[in-house]
Amino acid sequence: MKYKAVLFDLLTGLLDSWTVWNRVAGSEAAGRKWRAAYLELTYGCGAYRPYEALVAEAAGDGTLALRLVQEWSTLEPWPEAPRVLRELNCPLGVVTNCSESLGRAAARRVGVPFEVIVTSERAGFYKPDPRPYRLALEELKLEPSQVLFVAGSGFDLVGTARVGLDTYWHNRVGLKRPENAPPPMHESRSLGDLVDCAFSPRRRDKSR
Repeated sequence: MKYKAVLFDLLTGLLDSWTVWNRVAGSEAAGRKWRAAYLELTYGCGAYRPYEALVAEAAGDGTLALRLVQEWSTLEPWPEAPRVLRELNCPLGVVTNCSESLGRAAARRVGVPFEVIVTSERAGFYKPDPRPYRLALEELKLEPSQVLFVAGSGFDLVGTARVGLDTYWHNRVGLKRPENAPPPMHESRSLGDLVDCAFSPRRRDKSR
């Protein structure tokens, strides 16, 4: 295997949080609009502010944020995620823009043990600031070249590039890559190519 460990974005890379946000918002269109506003806030935030407060600010409605937290236990992994993670057969970790309590609760929903769980609250900063990624590397005791990162959001591409992490973009819902984000090593609408990428020599996805 080329890499000694794999790190994941949790809430979109491994879990179908889109369905939960859409359900709480009342429709897919409303959920995507809310999620886009939330991503803009978190990825522009830098130093940690309470996650739940940013979710409420993005919604413009504290009631929606409360309902999202109440629905947290309904998060489900993408169908292929548990199988793919087991096939990797290496240390796994997550780096997530979330509070400590919600991040660990979400990680348990995947059903696979993680060596490292780094939340933005524990790191003190939101991604794409390099510090959350670096904290995960420190706890794994590995160099960036030894670790593959699986992004769920295109904004992760900005942070992983700063740290020097090869990045597989699990772009499940077909989002546009942010203008300031470099291309990923590989981009896919599923996790199905991940094992191959982890075992294959380093390559840049020429199709994107």
